[in-house]
Parts: sequence; structure tokens; C-alpha cells
Amino acid sequence: MGVVGLRVRSMVQRWGWNCRRSLSSTAVQSQLENVGFIGLGNMGAHMARNLVMAGYKVTVHDTNENTMKKFSDDGIPTKQSPLEVSESSDVIITMLPSSAHVLDVYNGRNGLLSNGGSLGPWLYIDSSTVDPQTSRKISMDISRCNLKEKKAYAEKPMMLDAPVSGGVPAAESGKLTFMVGGLEEAYIAAKPLLLSMGKKAIYCGGAGNGSVAKICNNMAMAISMLGVSEAFALGQNLGIKASVLTDIFNCSSARCWSSDTYNPVPGVMLGVPSSRNYDGGFTSKLMAKDLDLAMASASGVDFKCPIGSQALEIYRKLCDDGCELKDFSCAFRHYYAGKDEN
Repeated sequence: MGVVGLRVRSMVQRWGWNCRRSLSSTAVQSQLENVGFIGLGNMGAHMARNLVMAGYKVTVHDTNENTMKKFSDDGIPTKQSPLEVSESSDVIITMLPSSAHVLDVYNGRNGLLSNGGSLGPWLYIDSSTVDPQTSRKISMDISRCNLKEKKAYAEKPMMLDAPVSGGVPAAESGKLTFMVGGLEEAYIAAKPLLLSMGKKAIYCGGAGNGSVAKICNNMAMAISMLGVSEAFALGQNLGIKASVLTDIFNCSSARCWSSDTYNPVPGVMLGVPSSRNYDGGFTSKLMAKDLDLAMASASGVDFKCPIGSQALEIYRKLCDDGCELKDFSCAFRHYYAGKDEN
């Protein structure tokens, strides 16, 4: 990690200890009631609607006017900028495509922190998948701000990085898993809010650690999918059916999510992207993005990830070959030339 990264991390940790006494367990629930939600894409739209169904007063913003209209038509207040959302919110949740989008929403023109360092919301939660350095920078930026009005339960605004696992189906059904970094007391206070959108929330440690957990999880998921796909394709070339290998894997030491829940071989499992020409699911483009974040973060601490690097090369090639919008399990067919199960 570079000198700047270490300095930011140290400052965030010191700020966390200083704030540890400022968060009371009382009266928090009412102060989670007014939620601003920014980013209404495939994931965020479902998450915001689940908050509405749970009884929270939600105000939303997105750059897509058509998406905003759908919420407005349903009686959900919409605003034209992140700053406007913050003016009526106790808590802000952001769910954005990339680190650049997150930095713009927080620090850009009419951004969440563009009001001269005096903030209305006391809690900011970023559920975007970004690099840990971005999460720590935003946390540090927020720590330098003050609240417009001191609260009994919070003297300073607080930040949690809380990326999710589970994809669009879990976002829609409210069964996401949140990986949360930041001040532990803020995590405890926010947990009811998170569990209105998910089934589980796991505290990962200080600022940025939620993002660390997410990129490590997705790197392992990519490597696992490629390993299973490679083994299935090799088995086919050596004369054994993928369905037979699946039965063996799933009662043996090779069992994993990529074999027993999200099998990449068309014809082996119903209800997964491989059963519908790899449409839907988690795209190869997004997997390449997350692997790129992991490799950049590894480089920042001089850690070598040879298998992760190879996985990134494979997913970049899939994207270059026209599969960027296909589910990432399409590597079985489009990289390893695996065959459908008859």
C-alpha cells in the first residue's frame, strides 16, 4: 500500500475511535426513517422498492429519467441531484456502477458533500462494488464534515461501505448479503435498514473492509467458475458426460457453488443462466470489472495474484469476443468450447 493509502487508512481508524463514544443505541430507529437512495439500476431499483415496502420514507435519484418516472408514478418522491436527495434524508444509500460514479456522486457538482462540509444526513451507506481505496477516501471525506444539527446518537456524520452478494434475484426478493466496513456502532445502528433489503449482514471491520470482502469473494467466484468449466469441458473431451461429473463433484471434494447451484453446462440444471443461453445473471463485463478492481488493489499492496490475473485475461477476452452481456458462466461454452448436455 502506498504512503497516501496508509495515511488515509490511519486517519480513518483514528476518526473511528474518536467517534466510538458518540453513537448511542437509543432513538436510532426513528432516525433511519427518511432514506435517500441514489442509483436505480438493476440492483438499486429493487433495493429501494424493498425499503418502501418495509415502511421507510424513501426519496430517490438516478440519471435515467425514465427510471425516475417509474418511481414518481408510484408515488415515490424523486429529486434531480444527489444534493437535493440529502436535504430530506437522515440516511443516504448509494448503489452505483463504478468507483468513478461513486466519487462523482459524493464529491462532484451537486454531490452529496458539495454543501461546504455541513451535512444533513448522519449516515451514508455505499453498496456499490468499488476498490477499497475509494471506500476509504469517501469515508475520510465524510469524517472531515460536520452535521448541520447535532444528534443525540451521532455527533459526526458516518460512513459504511456495504457491497452486496446475491445478484438481481436476491435484490428483488430481499435476500442480499451485505459485507460491511466502517465503525461497528454505525453498522449495528444500520443493521435493521440493511436487513430490510437482505437476509444477512456481516461486519468486516474498518472502513473499506466491506469492499475488500466483496472483491475477494468475486475473485474466488470467478476462479471457481473457470475451474469447474475447464474440468467439465475436459471431461467431455475425454468421453464423460457433464451431468455425470456434476453428480460426482456434488458428493465429492470438488463440490462448490459453481457446480451445485449455478452449473455452467447447458442442459444440466434448470433455472440458471446456462439453461437460457446465458442470458440474465451476472454479466461477463461486470465480472471483468470486479477482477480488475481486485488486481489493481493487489498491485497496490505488491501482492501477486497469478490465478486471479489469468481469470481477468479470460473474462476480458470473453468481452472482446462479444460475450460481455452474457452471464459469466458462459466461459464454459465460449472460452472452453464446452458442449450442451443432450
